[in-house]
Amino acid sequence: MEFLNCLNLEIVNRGNESTFRSGSRQDVIDITLGSYGVLESITVWKVSLEPSLSDHRHILFTLQGSALVPLIRKPRGTNWGSFREGLREKLERGPEMNMKDAVGLGLAVHWVQQALITAYEDNFPLRPVRKGRKSLRWTLELKSLRREVRQLFNRCRADNNSNSWELYREAQWRYRKEVRKASKETWRTFCSYINDLPRSARLHRALSRDPKIRLGSLLAPSGQHTQSERETLHLLLATHFPNSIVMERGAVPAAACHTKSLDWWVAARIVTYQRVGWAIDSFVPYKRPGMIGIFLALLQEGQEVLIPHLVRIFRTCLATGYVPAMWCQVTVVFIPKPGRNSYCGPGDFRPISLTLLLLKTMERLMDRFLRDEILAFKPLHSNQHAYQAGKSVETALHSSWYGLRRLLTSRR
Repeated sequence: MEFLNCLNLEIVNRGNESTFRSGSRQDVIDITLGSYGVLESITVWKVSLEPSLSDHRHILFTLQGSALVPLIRKPRGTNWGSFREGLREKLERGPEMNMKDAVGLGLAVHWVQQALITAYEDNFPLRPVRKGRKSLRWTLELKSLRREVRQLFNRCRADNNSNSWELYREAQWRYRKEVRKASKETWRTFCSYINDLPRSARLHRALSRDPKIRLGSLLAPSGQHTQSERETLHLLLATHFPNSIVMERGAVPAAACHTKSLDWWVAARIVTYQRVGWAIDSFVPYKRPGMIGIFLALLQEGQEVLIPHLVRIFRTCLATGYVPAMWCQVTVVFIPKPGRNSYCGPGDFRPISLTLLLLKTMERLMDRFLRDEILAFKPLHSNQHAYQAGKSVETALHSSWYGLRRLLTSRR
């Protein structure tokens, strides 16, 4: 009691219903503690009559108060027909823009992105997040065992006979065994449906994630630890992005768009209607969006309306060599490197950059043009291991080791 008084805690238990029951004893050994600030909010405290998987019984209570319910949008439930009509209407109402300069190009990009976001939000309102999970598949056998355990437990409460308690123990053991078996079957069934690389990679990341590894105070080269999140981020940026300049938002200088007729001819060869459609369809539809919240599914479902506008924007970007300022915004996430003994320095983390999807689409167009039009006639050297499918650092090291081995063997 002195310990509870020192911490200003009170016992919330109500009544004398036992929280522990076995064949030989029943007692109140489980207590609920609460501070003075939440005592008035805790109501309907009771011991549940629902059978548990142990001798300790479940304790239930209601905590009154207001809680902020997070609201999200899930693109899988969007009304795509209404979305396309709304997108078409918003793009047709757009003003005529001269995309020959950086200002006009930036306004065009902003208008297309806002039309996508507005059409998506109009056709899928915010909904509360549903928390919880299905841990097992509830079968008729489990339902029958649960009913049997509940009936035997009520009989034990009534007569308090040793034989009744023995039957209750056996039924409880069978019920617990079947629950564990059903949980394993659910996990086995879930794993059996994983038949592609992206799903298996996500499962591997989830299982290998260590909750103890958190990005916090890091050891700087000077020997001092960072004292705030801002210092930690500056240290990570200085380590992984050396000689970078921190600029205020909106301070990106606009380039002078001087073009020639040859630039527009090359841009028209790279960006075509068919290739833009191919680039959009080549992405995973519900991949994580960038900073402005545009999913690939929005581009794929509205590409019939979007492609003429995207073709103009992409051709202008390539011909002028100018990237809109809003496309230069990148979300950088620092993740821990696997296999490290400690994670106290900036080198123990590596950055992942999440760029906007429209910029990724234009990058994919450039990649296809280089592979189909340039590298098809002038391929890279066989000893070039970068930017080639099936080659990496490992193949470069193996090739160097094999050449050295042949050289040493020939000299012998």
